[in-house]
Amino acid sequence: MNTAAGLPELRLRARADRRIRAGHLWIYSNEIDVASTPLKQFEPGDIVRVVTEAGRCLGYAGINPHALIAGRLISRDPARPPGKQFLAHRMKAALKLRRALYPPGYFRLLFGESDGVPGLIADCFGDYVVLQTGTAAMEKLKGEIVDAVTDVLQPAGILWRNDSGARDMETLDRYVEVASGSVPDLVPVLENGLEFLAPLHDGQKTGWFFDQRDNRRRFTRYPAKRMLDVFCYTGAWGLGAAMRGASATFVDASAQALHRVESEGRRLGLPTETLQGNAFEVLRSLRDHHRQFDIVVVDPPAFIKRRKDYRQGLAAYQRVNQLAMLLLDREGWLVSCSCSYHLSTADLLAALQRAARHVSRTLRVVEIGGQSADHPIHPSIPETRYLKALFCRVTSENL
Repeated sequence: MNTAAGLPELRLRARADRRIRAGHLWIYSNEIDVASTPLKQFEPGDIVRVVTEAGRCLGYAGINPHALIAGRLISRDPARPPGKQFLAHRMKAALKLRRALYPPGYFRLLFGESDGVPGLIADCFGDYVVLQTGTAAMEKLKGEIVDAVTDVLQPAGILWRNDSGARDMETLDRYVEVASGSVPDLVPVLENGLEFLAPLHDGQKTGWFFDQRDNRRRFTRYPAKRMLDVFCYTGAWGLGAAMRGASATFVDASAQALHRVESEGRRLGLPTETLQGNAFEVLRSLRDHHRQFDIVVVDPPAFIKRRKDYRQGLAAYQRVNQLAMLLLDREGWLVSCSCSYHLSTADLLAALQRAARHVSRTLRVVEIGGQSADHPIHPSIPETRYLKALFCRVTSENL
């Protein structure tokens, strides 16, 4: 069963290679010829040589026999199995693209499947790199990944932020650890001409949401005197508006996040109003107290994480945006975001329209944004296109 490369073989069923040959990277368990290559012979994270029914090599994949997506193709070149040199090559290609788009060196360097490294995320914060693995195969390649990052970037420190709940799907432990050098708790991040501080060790995800950077750049041209930042995290939307002269109010359920907003406000010399609590309840309270804003940004976590959550999540998107509209002045702006892959742009737009009609508002979408350019989309994998941002003009029908 072993090949010349010393790796086990994974044989696909008849015609199961069509999707892979068309550009997809995922291999489902029901596409594998388990009679000739039983899944039980593999350990989670094994690198395997993928072959067709006729024995043609399609490349190398990482495998997890316990997952529905049993394999993820990493290399299509039979002469280049995954390893340090292969990973360094992928990083150099990704780095060339990012440096052309974001010269200062603050960006998502590797975005999983879109950069040919399924299950691997790498974010660059100047001299520091934060890594995440989401598959058993990338977890086994941790040493090679760190070596490749060191060779390509020579960072002052590398941090593993492997504490995401997504790891549970591959039965991987959660942990945070420094892989090399030293990594401060807070590091600068430059975005659209502003310097923020990102909490790398205990912030959400990798510490910063680079995927919204281009949308926040779009946001700079929308005028506001009174701005409400809902689900604010560290307040990048609102602090950016405050730097342009707006008074900003921040809402989040996390006291830690709001403490970070207040600290950033003091560091930047900006006044901040923070409101802790469930966003829906806080918005209702603001409405009861007759608060009004020129612009509201609603940037929630994914309300629809699985397809079965769709109906309930869709209702939540409609409800929170409806509450946001009630806080807008007679002519205001709403920026409504969703990072739920299972919610399409069309469905989010329909939810906003229903919300507007329910509160007698007229809604006009003036701009639609997606994830930033350092989160490229794999054309064969729609799951890599997940972020939506609708920039809307909302007016009262009583004008």
